[in-house]
Amino acid sequence: MLQDLPIFGEPADIHVLDAVGRRRGDVHMHGGIRNHRVIALDRFSMTTPIDSAVAFARVAPRTHALAVADAVWRRRAAEADPEADDFLARARVQADRRGLHRVAWVQERVRADSESVGESVSRAVIEWLGYEEPELQVMFASEGFRDRVDFFWRAARVIGESDGYGKYDASSPEKMKAHFVDEKRREDRLRRHVRGFARWEWSDVMHPDRLDAKLRRAGLRPVRARQQLMLDTVSLNPRALPSTRR
Repeated sequence: MLQDLPIFGEPADIHVLDAVGRRRGDVHMHGGIRNHRVIALDRFSMTTPIDSAVAFARVAPRTHALAVADAVWRRRAAEADPEADDFLARARVQADRRGLHRVAWVQERVRADSESVGESVSRAVIEWLGYEEPELQVMFASEGFRDRVDFFWRAARVIGESDGYGKYDASSPEKMKAHFVDEKRREDRLRRHVRGFARWEWSDVMHPDRLDAKLRRAGLRPVRARQQLMLDTVSLNPRALPSTRR
């Protein structure tokens, strides 16, 4: 994506702003929409990242919308963007009135320190499974190392790690081996600080019962009712082509 925001599957439609709303093939033109800010990037005119995230939040599955919103907030934080807008404020000044409750849900949860799509989607699933909200990016210092973890439940003394294998250099077996050795040593150091340690992959998040089992084995227990209706939406992507829906 030109704006470096995450995409989930292959989008079924191309959405553009136009004076008149109409549809031609897989191009959906939205008319009568005002108060969207436009920027130029790579010879294209497009809505700003925050306006794109708001438009996505109105209609997309909430896990996907949160991942896009977190990505926008990470960039804003890195660039020290002084803009004072939030998602709900942007949504309320736009003529489009759809999905304000969805935007509000995202606004309540968006975090600049959620550092990957996997972490963003995991946060939503953890909430819907009924677990206490974890702290993010907590640092542990020992043996001359400073190890930062994705999730930490302080009261239970449990660490959670969302694995993303895209960061591994698969083209170099030596580098991969060194990475996994370093990661094993890191995990050993961290385990000495806590009572439990949970590590999960993207497939575990897409099948929430798997993530639930891993969190329970690490020593966590839900503190509120499970939201099954929301969990049932995790693997759905109605705005993607059928072949990408799994």
